[in-house]
Amino acid sequence: MLLFAGVVWVVIRLCAEFRTAVVPVLLALLGTALLGPLHRRLVKAGVQRSVAAGLTCVAVVAVVGGAVYIVVAALIDTGDEIVASLRDAAQGIADHFGAAGTSLDDVAANARDLLTKFGGTAASGVISGVSVVGETIAMAVLALLLVFFFLRDADKAAGTLRALAPRGTADALVAMARRAYQAVEGFMRGTTLIALIDALCITVGLLVLDVRGAVGLGALVFVGAYIPYLGAFISGALSVLVALADRGFVIALWALGVVLAVQVLEGHVLQPAIQSRTVQMHPAVVMVAITAGASVAGILGMLLAVPLTAAGFGVLHELRTRYKSGAPASDS
Repeated sequence: MLLFAGVVWVVIRLCAEFRTAVVPVLLALLGTALLGPLHRRLVKAGVQRSVAAGLTCVAVVAVVGGAVYIVVAALIDTGDEIVASLRDAAQGIADHFGAAGTSLDDVAANARDLLTKFGGTAASGVISGVSVVGETIAMAVLALLLVFFFLRDADKAAGTLRALAPRGTADALVAMARRAYQAVEGFMRGTTLIALIDALCITVGLLVLDVRGAVGLGALVFVGAYIPYLGAFISGALSVLVALADRGFVIALWALGVVLAVQVLEGHVLQPAIQSRTVQMHPAVVMVAITAGASVAGILGMLLAVPLTAAGFGVLHELRTRYKSGAPASDS
């Protein structure tokens, strides 16, 4: 166990040191897992693999660019309303609880200043703001290029892995890699679809209740869904607080009912139906993975932690299956 922990620590440190190269690779793998079905359909339709990969990348740029524009525009258009609603909620708490509420009101009133100061503190002494922008753009471009190559050469992956594997381990390594990729693919597709359904349901519910900033809150729900449990809790709590400040206690209860109904729908219908083929993980494991990812790489680590953990569980499941069935772990 100590040896395993030491190896994991060394790997994490190396990934942190080479994050500019590691992060695009991980993002490209997630993008490839999400876009793989579209690429395969184009290939089956007779499109040449390189052309299909290029069309898929163009499609993802258009879709992601459009989604980012919609989310940012929604947050910009409704951000002031959301902040104002939070200030009203804090003022209501201040009226009932005195000094404690006043401190909350101060936090809400200076939310933007606090976020700016926090961002500056986190970045100070590490890298300048211009370098951060340049590094982010470089990683995004590299990730997009890697998605193209991963999609185009996906059919060669098994052969390459077999050629690189030590003698007698090729079959086992290919099986584990395939199971890990299937787990990540299922997670990405299922999470994206569930996030879209959650965001639409909550947005419609808030619009029916005439809550200010409904579209922006729905955008936050969609983004937060990629961080299981924690993202849904934060975005749902924010929606209820805004409804409380904007429409009062009764509407806030209705908003809470909408959020809870969507969570029940997700947990009892969407998750079993959409992610039934994905590696199932206990909520405690997911929370530990999110916490570990946040401690290593902040928000980006939180986003990557769960799919990487799903890949790890896929590998463990494959190993357990092979050992239980008594299948040989080496080439014949």
